[in-house]
Amino acid sequence: MARSTQAQKAQRVRAAQELLARGTSMVEAAVALSRDFGLSRRQAYRYLEEAHAVASPPVVAEASVTITLKIPSNIVRELRAYSAISGLTMSEIVRRAISAFLSAARGHG
Repeated sequence: MARSTQAQKAQRVRAAQELLARGTSMVEAAVALSRDFGLSRRQAYRYLEEAHAVASPPVVAEASVTITLKIPSNIVRELRAYSAISGLTMSEIVRRAISAFLSAARGHG
């Protein structure tokens, strides 16, 4: 069986928190999580315990799609240098840049 991704874990913890917030008993919540996510009852209880332990709901990340871009080599060098200095991945830098560009474009649209 494959390990859960971070996004799947966050989604399951969030679902567990929602069940607990509605006053669902641990037993009923475990049954619901098992059914909804195809988990063992034991794993469902682990998600419920984690949901009970954390103060705020985890952020559920949106799925990523891989794309290929052709970028001039001088920009790639600058991107790599900035990545090393900032501690951000090149993907995160490009994602933020595209997001900022699209936000600005919508404002002028």
